[in-house]
Amino acid sequence: MWGFVWQGRAYEGLTCNALEWIASRNGGTVVDAQGRVTIGNPQAVEAVRQAAGWIGRITPRGVLNYTEEEARGVFQSGSAVFMRNWPYAHALANAPDSPVRGRIEVAPLPRGGPDGVQAGTLGGWQLAVSRYSQQRELAIDLVLYLTSPAEQKRRAIAAAYNPTIPALYADPEVLAAQPFLGRLEPMIARAVLRPARSVGTRYNQVSAKFWGAVHAALSGRETADAALAGLDRDLERLRRVGRW
Repeated sequence: MWGFVWQGRAYEGLTCNALEWIASRNGGTVVDAQGRVTIGNPQAVEAVRQAAGWIGRITPRGVLNYTEEEARGVFQSGSAVFMRNWPYAHALANAPDSPVRGRIEVAPLPRGGPDGVQAGTLGGWQLAVSRYSQQRELAIDLVLYLTSPAEQKRRAIAAAYNPTIPALYADPEVLAAQPFLGRLEPMIARAVLRPARSVGTRYNQVSAKFWGAVHAALSGRETADAALAGLDRDLERLRRVGRW
C-alpha cells in the first residue's frame, strides 16, 4: 500500500504535476505573464525537493514512469491511498467492476505549506479546424456539436468530463450522476495556467525543458537546486534566441 501516486514520467503530465507543486508554494509558473523566467526561486526548489523526497517513501519508484493510466491502475486496484489525476478517473474508479467503487472521494490538492495555496493545473481538450480541411463546414459543425451544452452535459454525466459551461456545475442531473463536480467549480475558476500564452510557439520547448529538469531531480540524477538552476539558464537562453 502506497501513500500517493501521480504522473511522474518525463512528459507533459509531469509539467502539470510539478507546476501544481511549485504554484502551491507561491513559486510562480516557470515563466510569468510578462514573459520573464521565474523558475529560479527558493520556493520552486523546495517544492521539487519535497516531491523528490516522496520517491520510495510514500510514492513508488515506478512513478517515474507513470502517466495517468498507470497511476489510476495502482489506485483503482486498492494499492494507494491518494492519487492525483484528472476527473475522468473518478468515473472509472466508481465503475461497477472497480474494487474501490463507492469508497473514494475527491478533494483539492493540499496547500504547499502554511503560507501556500491550493493549486490545480488547468487541463482541457482544445478543438480546432485546419484551414486546409477539405470538409471545413462539416468539421466546424462537429466542433460546435461537441462543445454544445447538451453534449457537454452528456459527457459530464457519463464520464465525469469537466464542462466548460459554468451552469452545468449546478445542473441537478449532472450533480446526481457526479456529485463531486459541484465541488470542483471553485477550483477550476482559480486553476493554474501553464505559460503557453507567455511563450507562444516556444511552449513545447519550454515544457520539455521543465519536465526534463524536474524528472532529473525526482530520479536523483541531479539535486533540485542544480536542476532548476540549469533550467533557469536554459530558459533564459531560449528566451533570448526565441524572442517570445
